[in-house]
Amino acid sequence: MTVYEDLAGKVALITGGAGGIGLAAAKAFLAQKCKVALVDISAQALARAVADLDAPKGSLLTLTADVSKEDDVKTYVDATIRAFGAIDVFFNNAGIEGKVAPLVKQEMADVDRVFAINIRGIYLGLKYVLPVMYAQKSGSVINTSSVAGLRAGSGLSISPYITSKFAVTGLTRSAASESAPYGVRVNSVHPSPVNTGMMRRLEEGAAPGQGEQARQRIAAGIPLGRYAEASDIADAVLFLASDASRFITGDQLRVDGGELN
Repeated sequence: MTVYEDLAGKVALITGGAGGIGLAAAKAFLAQKCKVALVDISAQALARAVADLDAPKGSLLTLTADVSKEDDVKTYVDATIRAFGAIDVFFNNAGIEGKVAPLVKQEMADVDRVFAINIRGIYLGLKYVLPVMYAQKSGSVINTSSVAGLRAGSGLSISPYITSKFAVTGLTRSAASESAPYGVRVNSVHPSPVNTGMMRRLEEGAAPGQGEQARQRIAAGIPLGRYAEASDIADAVLFLASDASRFITGDQLRVDGGELN
């Protein structure tokens, strides 16, 4: 892992932090000697995450929140400030995949939940974290989108998810424009399939009882021949958080093994 000396002592706030990409990012930021505030909807998952992290005393804060609820978002931001005094990096990562089904067969309750977490949650995070960074005159925000937020034809019938990730792409660019005068950068990462529980659920949804075959078909469409690992995405997030990317904002960083080439 690259060492970014400028990140040492910085405060990183991570949503969707108890598993997959969020947990990998927490490990990466802690390895950079950051303080980390970890947000997730599940207290049990957060407890498991803490057990999996090698966090020096006083460097890790866990917060239970539903990112689609404004009061919860305000609470997790305020709690991070009380504990650590700043938010230098915001990995706006919480998201859900929804159900695999054709657009015309999606249930609106499921669509609304995907939009609530993947769009409203990202928006609310920006609404409450950006003022903190504006006051500091510094900060880096990384929103989690997807290759599905750049190309609609994912090969899976997940139109609510695809729609939400396109929304994150647009929101990132808008927020970057508004935030630049304050010295705050806003970028997005766009992974191809990542070897996490989300992909296991999508594989099973695409081919019930034949998830492994679905995985092989999907991986075959990636030029590097494999899924990303969560650590691959975490490494990209570290780069965007660090001064190594100090002149990059409003960007859509693909971490996709060449899938969109």
